[in-house]
Amino acid sequence: FRIIGQGTNLIVSDEPLKFVVLSTKYLNKMNFEEKNNMDLIVEAQSGMSLSALSFLLSEDGYSGLEFACGIPGSVGGGVYMNAGAYDGEMKDVVVETTVLDLKDGKVKTLNKGDLEFGYRTSILQEGSFILLSTKFLLKKDELKRIKSKLIDFSTRRWEKQPIDLPSAGSIFKRPKPDFFVGTTIENLGLKGFSIGEAQISTKHAGFIINKGNATFKDVILLIEYVKRIVKDKYNVELQVEPEIWE
Repeated sequence: FRIIGQGTNLIVSDEPLKFVVLSTKYLNKMNFEEKNNMDLIVEAQSGMSLSALSFLLSEDGYSGLEFACGIPGSVGGGVYMNAGAYDGEMKDVVVETTVLDLKDGKVKTLNKGDLEFGYRTSILQEGSFILLSTKFLLKKDELKRIKSKLIDFSTRRWEKQPIDLPSAGSIFKRPKPDFFVGTTIENLGLKGFSIGEAQISTKHAGFIINKGNATFKDVILLIEYVKRIVKDKYNVELQVEPEIWE
């Protein structure tokens, strides 16, 4: 079986899947665990919208999740892949998680160290746990400063990313800190290149958009084409960021 949150970081086959899909849709509650004048520990269930959590906490004057204000998807999905943007990542604010251990069926607590966070990775991707909820630590800050960050991040996202069109988000992981995949693809002249209805975004070449009726095959063929061109030119093997289900 597989777990689905809001499905924003998935590329899914057009054909029937050969496994059961479990949704976290109804795991959408949050609870203030500890609150004082400076710090807040909040527990959010895995199915809650990550961007909604970011805005709710920001409006209350707590800082730390501003970077997630425009990240689509669920809290669970964000922690699962250590989502990040604008120099922030989930690992920066995670305290601990509550998980179901599939090996023995017991509910357990994993702290930040147990989660083995890396660049767009965590131990949760090994498939041994179902993430139920996560506790975050946030710091009190001036509301004006927090709102300034939200406006800045949202403006930059709208200006630079094709968020008005269907996509699975950033399509490739950055292979090394100084290798910018979108810029590389653009420099190869592939911006706007299409296979079927799947197209490399003309706004940001790190995204593949659905122009209307793209098939799973269209998207996969376009991904493989880009990977091959980058490999031939730079001898760099790109890794796909979204999960592929088929």
